Amino acid sequence: MTEPEVSDPHVAPADAGDGLLGTLERLQARLGALTLPLEAPGVDVARTDRAAALTQLDDYLLPRLRARSAPLLVVVGGSTGAGKSTLVNSLLGSEVSAPGVLRPTTRAPVLVHHPLDERWYSTDRVLPGLARLTGHPGAGARGDDAQVDPARALRLVASDALPRGLALLDAPDVDSVDVGNRRLAAQLLDAADLWLFVTTAARYADAVPWDLLHRAAARHAQVALVVDRVDPGTEEVVQDLRRMMDENGLPDAPLFLVPEAPLTDGLLPEHAVADVATWLTALGADAPAREAVATATRDGVVDDLVRRSHVLADAADVQVATDARLRRTVAAAYDDGAAHVRAATSDGAMLRGEVLARWQELVGTGDLLRSVEQGVGRVRDAVTGFFRGTPAPAPRVEQAIAHGLAAVVLDAADEAAERTHAAWRGDPAGAALLQGLDLARASTTLRAEVDAQVRGWQSDVLELVREQGQSRRGTARYLSFGVNVAGVSLMVLAFASTGGLTGIEVGIAGGTAVVAQKLLEAVFGDDAVRRLTVEARERLDARVTDLLAREAERYTAQLDALGAARADGAGLRAVAADVERAAHADRAGRPAGTPSAPSPAVGAALRGAGWTRGDGTPGTATGAPGETTPPGDEPTARGGWWRRLLGGRPRDDA
Repeated sequence: MTEPEVSDPHVAPADAGDGLLGTLERLQARLGALTLPLEAPGVDVARTDRAAALTQLDDYLLPRLRARSAPLLVVVGGSTGAGKSTLVNSLLGSEVSAPGVLRPTTRAPVLVHHPLDERWYSTDRVLPGLARLTGHPGAGARGDDAQVDPARALRLVASDALPRGLALLDAPDVDSVDVGNRRLAAQLLDAADLWLFVTTAARYADAVPWDLLHRAAARHAQVALVVDRVDPGTEEVVQDLRRMMDENGLPDAPLFLVPEAPLTDGLLPEHAVADVATWLTALGADAPAREAVATATRDGVVDDLVRRSHVLADAADVQVATDARLRRTVAAAYDDGAAHVRAATSDGAMLRGEVLARWQELVGTGDLLRSVEQGVGRVRDAVTGFFRGTPAPAPRVEQAIAHGLAAVVLDAADEAAERTHAAWRGDPAGAALLQGLDLARASTTLRAEVDAQVRGWQSDVLELVREQGQSRRGTARYLSFGVNVAGVSLMVLAFASTGGLTGIEVGIAGGTAVVAQKLLEAVFGDDAVRRLTVEARERLDARVTDLLAREAERYTAQLDALGAARADGAGLRAVAADVERAAHADRAGRPAGTPSAPSPAVGAALRGAGWTRGDGTPGTATGAPGETTPPGDEPTARGGWWRRLLGGRPRDDA
């Protein structure tokens, strides 16, 4: 017999398009791109669901669809100390999986396969995230165990005792105190075509195993249960366990009993494992039955993925909403900061203190103010004399304005930072983003940036004055003596004017703004002054708004880096709907009919399969040692296991 190639006539073509495989690959890409970085309500469950969905796609579903005739993978899982490894060894007749004496046992799970099926598992076709070790554990193993993490490795063991087309995987304890063992056990069970779940008569009602079994029932995974170490007189365990199976969605799952029995060379006697051995041997000999089991599990996984995808799409929407909420908090705080600067620089408050003192040094409040009060003609005469004279240097006023304006902007930036920090700190999603960051105050480099922007605005104002002066010959003559004075006057007027209106309170700062207004009107005219004032304020607003927006980016950059706003719940729902339609079409295209009766076992048979009593008549253990099933009532004769496994209870008269 030649060794088979991994190529499979049932393998779907690479260009599966919108078929089931193609839509699942698109779903895989969508789930892979989905990020749930913000600590939104329910996000921990959603992250776990996403990881489980991707793992099941990678480990089981896509490999199974690409190679439908691959051997049936039976994962033997269960509680701590349930005897999983002993059961596997007893079925094979040799120690291929070392039983754990100390708990927790940290070792690579063991996958036993027929020698001709090795290539199905030596590649990364299934469980691609696990390294491969080969050979029996202990002496003679060919893998470099010392360099491989047992929690991320899979040991492959070939055994002629196992029927071809069937593989057994001994998984870690599902309730191990070691978190890595528990996670690996769940991952392996999710990669199974069939769960062979082992418990004991003393622990069959434990909560952790039933959590997993309930999850298996919810996605219609194919499950068989083994109750190990059943003592004489505890047969009521079967009735109670069957009741629990009915209540938890597993009414049709096969149930096997393994009686308490002494070990010989570490193995259970044949009669103790006869039921399980006969069943698995028959399953290994029946290709249609294996395909039906794999198909039923695959269908359940597809349905579960569709359900999970819709839940994850909702979680994606929550991420987008959370991102938007945090951004609104930032925008509100810094918009209010910009509004504060606009108010503080337009209500005359800037025209007090140092600015007032320096302005009075520049223009005085005596003759020029009296000229303002006596009429425009006298103002023009005074302005002409003012510009032709030698007024105090303007830079001192500019410096006072710069200091005052910088202080207003810095205060606004600090207030916005404090408000945003407090709001984010009170939001779980925002609080997680603040860890390790000092954002409660304005950035340390802001002072220099504010000074640069203030100087830039003052240069803007002076340029406006120059441009206006160049358009009028007479004005240019005035400005040749005092462009800085005119510029400072425009700054002063901008601080007491809103939207170009000049309804200035004469009492503010001793008429300071009125003097600046009349001085500029005498040089440029009323209309030009209004326009220049509006332009000066707009340029100041633009610079302040841009400066505060860059400060706000300290917060929004945290959100930008995570990309939660790009979570596409609608796109994920659409792909999930495509998968659902493709699955329906796939199922509708299958030939009608029910699985045939199992074929007689040929070739390899597990230890205990077809076990006979001393008188040569067949019998299988169903309860305590020594109790046997009447001749002719064996599972292989009546076929009830297949009906239970594939969707229906055996008939009462079966």
